[in-house]
Amino acid sequence: MEKLMIAGGYPLKGTVRISGAKNSAVALIPATILADSPVTIEGLPDISDVQILKGLLEEIGGSVDFADNDMTVDPSSMISMPLPNGKVKKLRASYYLMGAMLGRFKKAVIGLPGGCHLGPRPIDQHIKGFEALGASVTNEQGAIYLRADELKGARIYLDVVSVGATINIMLAAVRAKGKTIIENAAKEPEIIDVATLLTNMGAKIKGAGTDVIRIEGVDQLHGCRHTIIPDRIEAGTYLILGAAAGEGILIDNVIPQHLESLIAKLREMGVNIEAGDDQIFVSPAEKMKAVDIKTLVYPGFPTDLQQPFTALLTGAEGTSMVTDTIYGARFKHIDELRRMNASIKVEGRSAIINGPIRLQGAKVKASDLRAGAALVIAGLKAEGITEVTGLEHIDRGYSHLVEKLNGLGATIWRENLTKEEMEQMKNA
Repeated sequence: MEKLMIAGGYPLKGTVRISGAKNSAVALIPATILADSPVTIEGLPDISDVQILKGLLEEIGGSVDFADNDMTVDPSSMISMPLPNGKVKKLRASYYLMGAMLGRFKKAVIGLPGGCHLGPRPIDQHIKGFEALGASVTNEQGAIYLRADELKGARIYLDVVSVGATINIMLAAVRAKGKTIIENAAKEPEIIDVATLLTNMGAKIKGAGTDVIRIEGVDQLHGCRHTIIPDRIEAGTYLILGAAAGEGILIDNVIPQHLESLIAKLREMGVNIEAGDDQIFVSPAEKMKAVDIKTLVYPGFPTDLQQPFTALLTGAEGTSMVTDTIYGARFKHIDELRRMNASIKVEGRSAIINGPIRLQGAKVKASDLRAGAALVIAGLKAEGITEVTGLEHIDRGYSHLVEKLNGLGATIWRENLTKEEMEQMKNA
């Protein structure tokens, strides 16, 4: 096991290129199951979630080649093999295998998903959609069993706006008989990305990116080539990082329209932002003003950027409030920021941040992916050395983080944990 060592106080500048979108990749890769010939996805991020999904496709008989960020999947020899445990438990998005395998094989056995622990994230809306399409769904010994003699199109209203449920129902419905209408659908760019891949494979989908998606089922889907969209959350993380510890950073390979809510809040703080077609330049404010944010479904402020933004707000003048309406338990990073001298208290679903505070390097632990990003940002602006453990979370979503940051002038490196440190982590 490793820890991340960060020497704070080095001003960052230069250009960083954003990788392909993690939240697209984890749905695009399972979607290849639905084809009857090879599918190539270009520009995938080199992260652990992608490697885990590659292994899962190979477990069910797929031939997968992944090199230079491009993945080619030949699904022709895949079988509906049960996946109750193992790699499935390592990532939340393993649930997309349910919709994809149900769509192709009309049956699946998938273990309950793992990933970051962010409090209750039920899959009841996914199950509601599968049942509406004609599947029986049961929970047997910690695995979800899906069975259908035939999938038939249906009108499905999502009680909660859910990216995962919207995509999962799309995956199952593209090979169902007849028309499916998903109402109150999520609108995230990643949904449009998945719909674009499926359409290139021969699916008939209208309305992706709106709250009503219409799907006309087809009998077969074929292979194609598809280029993934840039990761708006990685781009947002580097925007926040540039505001916190930069001297002018150019963020390349980005779609600025995907980040309008974040850009608006950064400008409100006084941060300098110049957006082009596929690049954003960010430089810090002379004095950052405190702001309030509330996470909302897209196009509102992303819950995935709440934690990194909280780290930035420790340097703003005044009192800020961060309210997370999506995941109320997404405040485990607060105690770690306090170890670094941050003045923050949590009240219900909100964190109240007083600033500006000069952060101090400390030994901290990433409890989930975006908490890890928050601690990295804090470490880059803190005085002294910050040690971050829990790197397995960060590696799930940030491709070549150390290399990218060192390329901007940071002093950051990995070290192996000592036996004593590993023992302490086990007993914690």
